[in-house]
Amino acid sequence: MHEMALCESVLAAIEDSARANNFTRVRRVRLEIGRFAGVEVQALRFGFDVVTRGTLCEGAELVVLEPPGKAWCFDCSSTVDLLARIDPCPQCGGHRLQPVSGDQMTIKDLEVE
Repeated sequence: MHEMALCESVLAAIEDSARANNFTRVRRVRLEIGRFAGVEVQALRFGFDVVTRGTLCEGAELVVLEPPGKAWCFDCSSTVDLLARIDPCPQCGGHRLQPVSGDQMTIKDLEVE
């Protein structure tokens, strides 16, 4: 389950930020996870609860934003939003698409004390 490793990386980044910005408690974490990132959100939520036990993030609310992926269509030369990599172009129905975004996972912001 690579979601557990992702949670450990998120926690490490938050702990680094806490040292740099002098906060001791995190109330909310907002993550943006693109639709093409290959992250199972339910597994990530479970992993976050496990990994954050006994840390400054214990009990923090995890908010996951899931923006659509974007792809460039070779058939109609449009950049389009897609919910899944295998979806056809919503403009022309073509299947020759090159993903251009949507595979990222980013800490958007934190609510801290």
